Amino acid sequence: MLTQKYFGHIHFCITVIFLSVALLLPVFSKEICDPEIGGMIVMCPLCDKKCSYWKLNSTCLSSWQSHLFDNEGTVFFAMFMGIWVTLFLEFWKRRQARLEYEWDLVDFEEEQQQLQIRPEYELKCSGRRLNHITQEMEPYLPFPSKCARFCLSGATVVFWTCLIVACIMGVIAYRLAVYAAFASVMKDSPTSKIQLVGSLITPQLATSVTASCINFVIILILNFLYEHVAIWITDMEIPKTHLEYENKLTMKMFMFQFVNYYSSCFYVAFFKGKFVGYPGNYSYMFGKWSKLRNEECTPGGCLIELTTQLLIVMAGKQMVGNVQEALLPLFRNWWGSRKGRSHPESTYSRWEQDHDLQNFSQFGLFYEYLEMVIQFGFITLFVASFPLAPLLALFNNILEVRVDAWKFTTQFRRPVAAKARNIGAWKEILNVVAILSVVTNAFIVAFTSDMIPRLVYLYAYHPGSEATMRGYITNSLSFYNISQIPEDNLPEHGENPSWFNSSTITRCSYRDYRYPPGHEKQYTHTMQFWHILAAKLAFIVIMEVHVDSELSFFVYFLLFFSLDMSDFVVGV
Repeated sequence: MLTQKYFGHIHFCITVIFLSVALLLPVFSKEICDPEIGGMIVMCPLCDKKCSYWKLNSTCLSSWQSHLFDNEGTVFFAMFMGIWVTLFLEFWKRRQARLEYEWDLVDFEEEQQQLQIRPEYELKCSGRRLNHITQEMEPYLPFPSKCARFCLSGATVVFWTCLIVACIMGVIAYRLAVYAAFASVMKDSPTSKIQLVGSLITPQLATSVTASCINFVIILILNFLYEHVAIWITDMEIPKTHLEYENKLTMKMFMFQFVNYYSSCFYVAFFKGKFVGYPGNYSYMFGKWSKLRNEECTPGGCLIELTTQLLIVMAGKQMVGNVQEALLPLFRNWWGSRKGRSHPESTYSRWEQDHDLQNFSQFGLFYEYLEMVIQFGFITLFVASFPLAPLLALFNNILEVRVDAWKFTTQFRRPVAAKARNIGAWKEILNVVAILSVVTNAFIVAFTSDMIPRLVYLYAYHPGSEATMRGYITNSLSFYNISQIPEDNLPEHGENPSWFNSSTITRCSYRDYRYPPGHEKQYTHTMQFWHILAAKLAFIVIMEVHVDSELSFFVYFLLFFSLDMSDFVVGV
């Protein structure tokens, strides 16, 4: 089994390294919080009608929070994660080979147990044909029936996957609609009508937290449905052998869980704030008739919202999972033994009590594997946005080990041991997640983080001869004439704050790289925008093709020469 011990140890090492790097990070730019800089920049409304003009320094706290994870150390941490994933999988292969040798499973023939024909297959397949190898008649499924079942299974998978996407779209629509409501309530001050939480709450934070909680509830509901749907789809395909049945069920269940848990994080990381438009030409979610304008990222970027989303979903899953694993078997055993509670101990014998415990079904370890693989995805796919995710995983695994030990020894019957050479399809799933994690972390650093625009400004667009970050915030904003903003995009009467004076404030800023009004190419992208885009693409190519491949080769080289003779024999 993919032991939790190795997860915990390596997670602890990752967290210690990240905290060590975080202590060396430079002080973040104070331009946003400076009342003479950020306090003088008036930003354009973030939604139509209900959103007002706002000052840049109102995002001081969120910008500071974002800088904790969005800094130069993010690149090195992403590279470190690429090395860690490679090391983790390679050391697990070595551990698996050693266990296979020690338990005398090198020559274990899975055909004895795994490749036998399932009784369900023999029952549902009425046709018979001659097996040219064994020269015996065996059941078989005709090709037309197999094709029809495959098409129905594929259509069902697509339907339920689209249902997840529809739910995510609903949450996005909620974010767009509720943001306007929060912005209207907090128009004068972040705490004008919410005095309880001080200055910590903003419309962006309130919208992000509530949307993440709603999304987590939807995830829990869909998980309950998908467990039954995946089993039903797999049974409908009528797999021939037990191994084929387990592999198909594993792939379907993981695919459903992958889309269910990670789709909202993918939206925040790679789609939010990327298709906004600009004042006078905004983009809308379902067209302009919907009046749901696409979300913008704050001047601090979308990384802090991705961190919030990841924290709520990951921590919520861990809490609900541990509570469910502890309470559900306990309640079922209590309910199942209600008849025996009316009899004395001499009548209700020990073996009867043990027989009334929960049965350890064939899916017992399946859900344990699934839980660990989903956690593996959380700490690898988006770890560049939330480097403390391994620390949460470590705490969860410490608790998980004790909960599982109590559950298996007190709430379940003793399971029947079964031989297995490896972890089956989970190994390939881990390899795919590892490869995908390198890609997602590279794109997070390039497109979700603000590190690349800052580096381009530092080395190519800084003022004067000295490389400095002074003036970066002003450089990263574009301007628009308020008089040219369409009536549909302007705030309603009474929504603007008391400090806003239309006679003295004639333009507002927005987050983009576009030519200013009056320029011959006004409101089109500047050359700096294309330089930044080229730098982002170059970073992805360099990190994917060169850095990770060379680091992986170096890791394989070290692993090969670190093998002693016994490891080499076991590997062979």
